[in-house]
Amino acid sequence: MNTVRPASVPATGSDSVLPFQLEALGVRGRAVRLGPVLDAILSRHAYPEPVAALLAEALVLGAALASTLKYDGIFTLQLRGDGPVRLMVVDLTSEGALRGYAQVEATRLEAALRDVPLDAASRLPANPVPRLLGAGHMAFTVDQGPQTERYQGVVALDGATLADCAHHYFRQSEQLAAGLKLAVVHDGRHWRAASLVLQALPSAQLIAELDADEREDRWRKAVVLLGSATAAEMLDPALPVEGLLLRLFHEDGVRAFDRRPLRDQCRCSRERIDRVLRTIRRSELDELRDAGGKVIVTCEFCSTTYRYADADLDALETA
Repeated sequence: MNTVRPASVPATGSDSVLPFQLEALGVRGRAVRLGPVLDAILSRHAYPEPVAALLAEALVLGAALASTLKYDGIFTLQLRGDGPVRLMVVDLTSEGALRGYAQVEATRLEAALRDVPLDAASRLPANPVPRLLGAGHMAFTVDQGPQTERYQGVVALDGATLADCAHHYFRQSEQLAAGLKLAVVHDGRHWRAASLVLQALPSAQLIAELDADEREDRWRKAVVLLGSATAAEMLDPALPVEGLLLRLFHEDGVRAFDRRPLRDQCRCSRERIDRVLRTIRRSELDELRDAGGKVIVTCEFCSTTYRYADADLDALETA
């Protein structure tokens, strides 16, 4: 643990989560930046730019939300709607392995974006949630293994942006006040995304003499400072995350904790696909055959293709 100082700006913090605390304000936070990991995930699919941009936001949002929890397993963010983007799924393991994908109806997407201008930096249209996802829900799941109870929170997709929807979730589901800001940019070659999350500390962790009004005033100050962060600052690869935090909160004692790296890693494997295929009737697998007669299974997250000849399927039945 260290107090952030102007001279201690060691790295830009790309592909990582930096926990921090504003002790004078009674607030904890998370700063997330994604760069090469984002490029790796999005490059595996030929998404139209607005879909890639929305998935980039979902990935950095999922990383931010997961980092506020203590869990040993998998955090999943799912966005499901009746719009041209039917589904987005992001998940992050407690070891930092991040992945995500989107399901898109190309014809409906083209109609929804016809004559609609895109933001020059983010490549998103105005009101991206209702325009791309439509009406639906946002679900958060924490799965810590078969011997534990899964936690899930579900709220409506209520808002024009993913940040709006996340704020709606906080209002509905969280006992502590929370604030969030997201940013994404595509420079023509690379994607970058960033998020800042603030949460009010429980009153028991604040200075005892503070009354409710004073705690509220300090929280409001933190939110105002969060709102002053520009997308350009949040995404600037030349500005270390520590430098951004100092710029925003230098008057209130920013304390940074150990950085948590994030990496591009899918969990699909031949063994996992084997287990799935064993649950499907042999006759039903015919729909998955290619022109050469092999059963083809493609991972929706990483686009890795697994091929099964009849001999492979026979082996599954006898294993």
